[in-house]
Amino acid sequence: MSEQTIDPLTPILSETWDAERSWTLDAYVAQGGWQGLAKALAQPPANVVQVVKDSGLRGRGGAGFPTGMKWGFLPAPDGGPRYLVVNADESEPGTCKDIPLMLASPQLLIEGVAITSYAIGCDHAFIYVRGEVLHVYRRLLRAVEEAYAAGYLGKDIQGSGFDLDVTVHAGAGAYICGEETALLDSLEGLRGQPRLKPPFPAVAGLYARPTVVNNVESIASVPAIVTEGSDWFRSMGTERSSGHGLFSLSGHVVRPGQYEAPLGITLRELLDMAGGVRGGNRLKFWTPGGSSTPLFTDAHLDTPLDYESVAAAGSMLGTRALQIFDETTCVVRAVSRWMDFYAHESCGKCTPCREGTYWLKQILRRIEHGEGTESDLDVLLDTCDNILGRAFCALGDGATSPVTSSIALFREEFEAHIIGRGCPFDPSAAALFDYTPRRAPQALTAGAH
Repeated sequence: MSEQTIDPLTPILSETWDAERSWTLDAYVAQGGWQGLAKALAQPPANVVQVVKDSGLRGRGGAGFPTGMKWGFLPAPDGGPRYLVVNADESEPGTCKDIPLMLASPQLLIEGVAITSYAIGCDHAFIYVRGEVLHVYRRLLRAVEEAYAAGYLGKDIQGSGFDLDVTVHAGAGAYICGEETALLDSLEGLRGQPRLKPPFPAVAGLYARPTVVNNVESIASVPAIVTEGSDWFRSMGTERSSGHGLFSLSGHVVRPGQYEAPLGITLRELLDMAGGVRGGNRLKFWTPGGSSTPLFTDAHLDTPLDYESVAAAGSMLGTRALQIFDETTCVVRAVSRWMDFYAHESCGKCTPCREGTYWLKQILRRIEHGEGTESDLDVLLDTCDNILGRAFCALGDGATSPVTSSIALFREEFEAHIIGRGCPFDPSAAALFDYTPRRAPQALTAGAH
């Protein structure tokens, strides 16, 4: 008898994605949707909060903070409003899990919004969507309309006496608005810039009222937890990183896409299911949690992808955006492109990030084009030291991660660009399609040593 192969995937959030017109209310209800809300409404709100706490669900937006604990930080009701804000401003390079979730199963997110709102005593919730993804914005608007028409939103939901309005808001296309307080400022009609904390949003958030801000995947995980129970959720994942999650594989992989699996799975297992690295090439480096997390190499193929194990190995699980790069990739070029993004998206509120990302961008560009000097690597690291821990929010800190980790892992490659006066890699070899490379504008040389 042949040995049976166990599929490590756990389709829960993605279970209905291949259903006929999966984004409609009818399809969602046919798959058992909205049962979680009915179960939640049949018990006190405090019980729902406790179930989520007991499940060990941690924020799926990158930080990994316990979701139920975050809800518990809200002060006692004082008769005024309190709000739920869903952070759907998915903008970081390589991060691509929330958008397909909202496209394929928007009703799952809306049910999670309804349950969470009931649990925290909120009667008006907001879903803040990245402005560039107009198709997602339209689909969410339609899904909210359907939920209102079916009595899952609005006044006296399911005869429970619970009222809830949901507003879908499109941002103006700023990565900084993925930071929760910048998102709140944007929602209020202000320029999207991070706020000084404290006070934290749980005390003074949207319109200076108690506010819970959670990621799309975090809220979408709530209905199944309420329906199946906290023990069911804890049966997946690891002791301190419980449950399932979407792992986004992109780059030099045969079958890129979303792979939903328990936390603690390894990249080796995910790559096996994704067909491996393209063309049988060797894995060179990868990001465990998006471009703002320190790089890993093939030495980390068996690192469990949970919060504790990834942190112990020197990186962050983040949004589980696994960008795969094979041996044809120039690490200097890749990090330089990421830095172009971070310098462009810095809101400019604080000097370390505004000035630091600008100079990191210039130095990386001149190294890439063979115009670097021997002292440039020390200047890069020194600049990162002046950003890390000194920026107003996490954007600056995240921007330093690919720089410091790439120099630590591939210093000889940086030196080859400097000594050889140019890039030793053919950029078209790393592309997925044939193209003629264009020379980037010349970098500034002021500040070169």
